[in-house]
Amino acid sequence: MANEETVGLKIIEEAFKLPIVKVDRRAFLIQIFQGKVSDIEGLIEKGPQAFLSKEMLDREAQKCIQSITLKSSAVSLATGLPGGIAMAATIPADLLQFFGYSLRLAQEISYIYGFKDLMGENGELSEEAKNTLILYLGIMLGVTSAGSAVRAMSGKLSTQALKKIPQKALTQTLYYPVIKRVLGIFGTKLTKNTFAKGISKAVPVVGGVVSGGINYLSMKPMATKLQTELGKNVAYTEESLQQDLDILEGEFEEVSSDIVSSDTVLSQLERLSHLLETNMITEEEFQQLKQELLKK
Repeated sequence: MANEETVGLKIIEEAFKLPIVKVDRRAFLIQIFQGKVSDIEGLIEKGPQAFLSKEMLDREAQKCIQSITLKSSAVSLATGLPGGIAMAATIPADLLQFFGYSLRLAQEISYIYGFKDLMGENGELSEEAKNTLILYLGIMLGVTSAGSAVRAMSGKLSTQALKKIPQKALTQTLYYPVIKRVLGIFGTKLTKNTFAKGISKAVPVVGGVVSGGINYLSMKPMATKLQTELGKNVAYTEESLQQDLDILEGEFEEVSSDIVSSDTVLSQLERLSHLLETNMITEEEFQQLKQELLKK
């Protein structure tokens, strides 16, 4: 796994541990739609999209985005001040809570548009659920194929998707390439942005205000992207499914090509090491050839 992917996965794994990430789907749907839907059990079983118009679902999703974004910004302000919440390991607290709230908001938006419950019977997230949340985060970061994967597998036409894709290749085709891309993009953004965000705390009070403002300006457009993509589930058709599968096929081919390229470089490095060990090339020649390979 590349360094960027490792960084991204580390943050997400820590965020999964936060209590704010856990959303009780049943309690949430009742809280939001009680008084709007009389058949509560039907609401839980079928989802809000079976009873309400997309326009109404959009309004409720926007309310959730506004509420969670403001809560996250308030906490970010607190952690930007002296004596704020402690860091988890080496991860800045405001960064961790930002993605914790993002993962919570992602679940709430998905439940509004009729997606299944991610919490298991034990009240914990399964590995499949965690993968789904990583895909949600990918949508928020602008990874087009993440939306395609979520809709193809979690939408109302998932049975057709399963028929179109060999069962043994399902995880490789839908999840692995997209999750790999999401983690890579996520990790890259973190390594580029965290240092600058940390500097905003150099002046305590002003830094706190800056931190909260950055939080609000970042989360709202990210959440709106997720709302747009998950909202497509309401009127999802076979034509939509085929378009998503085409996108995923392209993603799979691209990542497979990357893997083949990586294997080729690795095998060449191994051969170079063998040449060095057998004194066929010098240490200087080995280092020079190694650098040239890694630049490819």
